[in-house]
Amino acid sequence: MVISTVFGEAEVVPQTLDFARDEAPLPQFMNGMFSYSLWWVIIHRDWYLFHGNMDYLQKQRDYLLALLDLMNGYDESNLPAGFLDWPTSPHEEAVQSGLCALVSMAFRAGGQLCRALNEDSTRLLCEAAATRWAERNVFHCGIKTTAALMALAGMLPAGKANSEVLASDPLRDISTFYGYYVLQARAQAADHQGCLDVIRRYWGAMLDFGATTFWEDFNLDWTHNAARIDELVPPGKCDIHADFGVYCYKGLRHSLCHGWAAGPSAWLSEHVLGFRPLAPGCRQILIDPHLADLQWARGSFPAPEGVVRVSHKRLENGRIETEVSAPETVKVVTNCP
Repeated sequence: MVISTVFGEAEVVPQTLDFARDEAPLPQFMNGMFSYSLWWVIIHRDWYLFHGNMDYLQKQRDYLLALLDLMNGYDESNLPAGFLDWPTSPHEEAVQSGLCALVSMAFRAGGQLCRALNEDSTRLLCEAAATRWAERNVFHCGIKTTAALMALAGMLPAGKANSEVLASDPLRDISTFYGYYVLQARAQAADHQGCLDVIRRYWGAMLDFGATTFWEDFNLDWTHNAARIDELVPPGKCDIHADFGVYCYKGLRHSLCHGWAAGPSAWLSEHVLGFRPLAPGCRQILIDPHLADLQWARGSFPAPEGVVRVSHKRLENGRIETEVSAPETVKVVTNCP
């Protein structure tokens, strides 16, 4: 999502997706994890929506259809062991609930891809499966990752997920990866101000400590009496990289330049600038800004047909004044409060 909203159609993404596919011939799962194969389906849906490359999508047909068929052979009783993120991993029920939501999201994405590929029988299978999994009676266990996925899958009203879990002690137990989906779920609950506050305090803390790229793993507790990463650690200060970490991230193990942690870049593009593709290849784009406590925002979006630029300014009456510049081949729909 970050690559699509910041850089456009970079070849590293399809190359990586193809590598993951070829390294995991079915019935294997990518990287040995069921959830990674689910993400492969979701990513392909988003990649096609943003870039509209039908030739590339056609090359995924056989593997995609076979993977969807394999997924359809599972139910809650034989769901493969899965992984969401490290903060969730000690909570087995929350992991299972989150996986149910992720399966529903993957089937929904698979159905959308099958529609594009004119695979009607598999599309109907996916749509039915997405509904079936979304109707599972599962519980979020108070875990933010799980509650966010359940909201995005339609298993839990976003407002309820936000008030009960996501906005409660909002900086606790979020991860640099799934933090993006927490932001997405909170935006679905129209809590854009809460999202900006989390971005400023969580991802912003990395910037405050000298980061120029976001980190694979991070906990705000690490910042107490810690030195910046762009200076030698003075006596009496903690080394925020070497002295902290959990699971496999202990010591210097975790990366300080990790793409999965850059979700706020995509989130700000979609929800503050308001860019949202409505048709494959961004032939139609919705601009729906939410400035929260910001007085203005401006930026650009790398649509395949050319760069779309916007500038938003809050007027004295509270309304948003928007200026848009877009290629003639891109239809722009605006929804400015």
